[in-house]
Amino acid sequence: MVDGILYGTGPDDRAFALDARTGRPIWLYQRQLPTDIRPCCGRINRGLAILGDKVFLGTLDAHVMALDAKTGNVIWDIAAVDYKQGYSFTLAPLVVKNLVILGVSGGEYGIRGFIDAYDADTGQRKWRFYTVPGPGEPGHGTWEGDSWKIGGAPAWITGTYDPATNQLFWPTGNPSPSNRGQGRAGDNLYSNTLLALNADTGKLNWFFQFTKHDEHDWDSTQVPVMIDQGDRHLIAQANRNGFFYVLDRTTGKLISANPYGKITWSDRKDAEGRPVANTESEPTAEGRRICPGALGTTNWMSPTFDSQTGLFYVTAREECDIFSTAPQPYEPGHAYYGSAYFPADDTEPYWGALRAIDPASGQVKWEFRQVSPSWSGVLSTAGGLVFTGDAEGNFIALDAASGKPLWHFQTGAAVYAAPMAFAIAGNQYVAIAAGSSLYTFGLP
Repeated sequence: MVDGILYGTGPDDRAFALDARTGRPIWLYQRQLPTDIRPCCGRINRGLAILGDKVFLGTLDAHVMALDAKTGNVIWDIAAVDYKQGYSFTLAPLVVKNLVILGVSGGEYGIRGFIDAYDADTGQRKWRFYTVPGPGEPGHGTWEGDSWKIGGAPAWITGTYDPATNQLFWPTGNPSPSNRGQGRAGDNLYSNTLLALNADTGKLNWFFQFTKHDEHDWDSTQVPVMIDQGDRHLIAQANRNGFFYVLDRTTGKLISANPYGKITWSDRKDAEGRPVANTESEPTAEGRRICPGALGTTNWMSPTFDSQTGLFYVTAREECDIFSTAPQPYEPGHAYYGSAYFPADDTEPYWGALRAIDPASGQVKWEFRQVSPSWSGVLSTAGGLVFTGDAEGNFIALDAASGKPLWHFQTGAAVYAAPMAFAIAGNQYVAIAAGSSLYTFGLP
């Protein structure tokens, strides 16, 4: 929301502007997409960035665009990479200074992931950081043979920027093929990693890999959250692999890693405190039951941190899967999984919860249990509230300290969005998207 205007996106790269006071449409832009796009996973878009008189959009056919914020007209349109190879953009770009920064999707197609920065005025690409190192680059030796060429490691969730150090903290996804490790022996850097990059140049300052040689599709593309506690400058992530990590964001050193859901893939840690996979976690042709399942203890949904309660809030799910694996030849532009997974009977029905985690101890302080796993993000406010949604269509406000539900509204459709708050003329509003509708509520 800028100057009383709400900007948003919808499926198939639709962008729009609304009057924030009334919801009245101001303009609508609809991308004319090719018929042969290869999006994973879904024909979705997670939002816009804005700077001055432009809003910025990444598209399913791997273009980066600037639209006029007043009219929705196209100002510039740049093809970043060939979408026919399985590349796409589904995230909201991040504007830093005069750069438009975004990471690529398509890890399920054997792409080579990257993070790009474009000049906001002209669309000229300023730098590209490949998330799979090439020959002669640090980390290249963590890939067997030529597997790096189709190594995946998408960067398909928006990163976090620290203006004090001019660093980008950007999370990456699974190596490719996602559930089969044969043929890509090694740690497979920089898949499932948090990257600390210089925002001006894209140069790597440090990295931390959450899951080495991943064989369970545990993308580490969960939103990283910066936390300051006195002289300690931390960054925390509730990871898809079921562990809640706290790192020193100056050095990348691991401070703690604690489970916040059911875990069977790891039962010990290395000397650095990093969870280590056990011998029973590797997928087999017959199939093995592993917790969490392929969708993870959480996924791409936005978490939140409340400095007043000192708690980190995240949408979690309890689910175990049977992971099996089989050889699969790589074909450009075709899905490349090398595996299959399906639900473990003893974990049905699945269930979910909003969980509050204390970053200091890594312990879950409370949970608000949900009938089925939710895909909604979370918002905390200075008024001591936490807002979230669920798969049954409820938009819910809870007490941030205790998790007690205080209010809910039935939207009529499952909530896949994160709530947002904004203010106009001293009045506060909270908005949530559900189905094909945007609901906005005023607070006293």
